[in-house]
Amino acid sequence: MNERLENLMYHAGLTAQGCWDEMDDYDREAIAKFAELIVRECIDTVSDCSIEYCTRPQIVSEIKEHFGVEE
Repeated sequence: MNERLENLMYHAGLTAQGCWDEMDDYDREAIAKFAELIVRECIDTVSDCSIEYCTRPQIVSEIKEHFGVEE
């Protein structure tokens, strides 16, 4: 797992007070796979939007809508 994903896990509370250390390999692999799937979904969303037709705000909006993320 790369440093950026580890940082995101920290901000999600997964590494707080030994939480990550208490998980077994299955749990750790499942979380890593979950993160990978989210990244792939983002890539697919961006790939579906042609650069000629989509602006950066539109792409950001598409990803937020896709995942139901609100600010």
